[in-house]
Amino acid sequence: MSYRKLLLCAFALIISSGIFAQDREDVVKQADGYQWPTDEAVLRKLDSWQYLKFGVLMHWGIYSVPGIIESWSICNEDWIRRPEGSVYEDYKKWYWGLSDEFNPVKFNPEQWAEVFSRAGMKYMIFTTKHHDGFCMFDSEFSDYGIAHGPFRDNPKKDIAKYVFEAFRDKGFMVGAYFSKPDWHHKGFWNPYYATPNRHPNYDINKHLDWWQSYVTYTQNQLNELTGGKYGKLDILWLDGGWITGDQVGINGILPNARKVSPGLICVDRTIKGPNENYQTPEQSIPKTQINHPWESCITLTDSWGWVPNANFKSSRKVIGLLAEITAKGGCLVLGVGPTPEGLIEDAAIPILEEIGEWLSRCGEAIYYTRTTENYNQGNLWFTASKDGKTLYAVYALKDGEALPESISWNGNLPKGKVKLLNTGKTVKAKIKDGVVTITLPKNLRQEPLAFLYNFDF
Repeated sequence: MSYRKLLLCAFALIISSGIFAQDREDVVKQADGYQWPTDEAVLRKLDSWQYLKFGVLMHWGIYSVPGIIESWSICNEDWIRRPEGSVYEDYKKWYWGLSDEFNPVKFNPEQWAEVFSRAGMKYMIFTTKHHDGFCMFDSEFSDYGIAHGPFRDNPKKDIAKYVFEAFRDKGFMVGAYFSKPDWHHKGFWNPYYATPNRHPNYDINKHLDWWQSYVTYTQNQLNELTGGKYGKLDILWLDGGWITGDQVGINGILPNARKVSPGLICVDRTIKGPNENYQTPEQSIPKTQINHPWESCITLTDSWGWVPNANFKSSRKVIGLLAEITAKGGCLVLGVGPTPEGLIEDAAIPILEEIGEWLSRCGEAIYYTRTTENYNQGNLWFTASKDGKTLYAVYALKDGEALPESISWNGNLPKGKVKLLNTGKTVKAKIKDGVVTITLPKNLRQEPLAFLYNFDF
C-alpha cells in the first residue's frame, strides 16, 4: 500500500471515530457567559448577520493535496493516527513539504461563489491560515504560503483577495478565518524542543523573546488582513481556543480593524468574553433555544477540508439541520472544502443545488425569521416573522422516510388559511381541541415541507 493510501486509511479512522480537532466544549457550557458587545455598529452587524441564517466555511490548504484532515496530523496528541511505522519528525517534514506540491491551477473563486449562491448561502468564511501556519494570502511577514510555492507566478497568487472579491460580488457577507496558534512559527513550536501537543512547546516565562516573536508575527498578520488590503470584512473568525485573543493583543487590533470595517464581528471562538461576539458549537447543535448570537459549524462531509471519496450529508439532512438551528435561534455555517486544484468538487454541487432549490421556494421560513416560544414538536420546527404575526412550520423529512398523509401539532394555532410554501398553495387544516391537523396533498415531492400561516395569539 502506498504512503498516501496509508495516510487516507489513518484519517478514515479519525473520521469514523467522530473526533474532530477543534476544542469541542459541551454545547450547554458554550452558551454560558455570553457578553453582548457594547459597540453599536457591531450590534447592528450582528443583527444583520443573525437574519442570514446560512453560510459556508471553507477549509483549504496544503492538507488538501493528499486529502487529509487539516493540520492535525502534525500535532503529537494521542488521538492522532498517522501511518503505522511512520517516524514523527520525518512525517512533519513530509507534511511541511506539501507546500511544494500545492498548485491549484484551476482556482476559480467565481465558481465557488456561484455554487454557494445557488445553494442559498448568504455569508462566507474563508480559511486564511490554519494551525499549520500555511498562509492562503500573500503575507509580507511569511514566505510559507500559497504565494511562495508553485502558484507564485499565478496572477491570483493572493488567493484570499480574489476569494473575498468573488463573494462580495455575489452579495455575501465575507469573513476571514485565522488560526491564532501557528505551529510552523518558531516562536510557537521552537525546533529546540519536541512538539508534545497543540500548545507552545516551551515554557513561555523562560523564553519570553520566542513568545514575543510569535505574538508580533500574529499581530502583524492580523493587521495585514484587517487593515484594508483585503477590503472590508464582516467577520474575523479566530480559531484555536487554547490561545486567547488577549494573548495576541486582539484588543489593540480591533479598533483599527473597525475603522476599516465598521461593525466588524469578532469571533474569538470558545473564549468567553467581549471578543466572542457570537458563539460557535462545532459539529453539534444546542439542546435548547438560545437567544443570543450563535452559529453551529457543521461539515457537509465528515471532515472540514476536501478528502477523496467523502461521505456526504444529503440535502434533506442539511435542510433539517438548518430548520432546527434556525428554530433554536442560530445560524448554520456548512463546511465545504475546495479540491487541491481549486474547484468545488462535482459530487458536492447537486446536493448544494437541491438545498438552494428548496430554499428558493421555502426560504421564507428560514431567512430573516426570529424564534418563537413553542419551537419544536417532533420533526416540526417553528419560526416566526420579524413582527411575530406570521408563523412558519418546517417538517424535517429524515433520510429514508416518506411523507405521511397528514401532519399534526399542538398549539401555534393558525388564524385563517395555511399555505404550503413548497407548492405556493393552501392546504386543508383542521383544528380540534388545540390540535392542528394538515392533510397533505397527493403526489408531493418527497422533501422537507414548510408551512406559513397567520398566528392566532
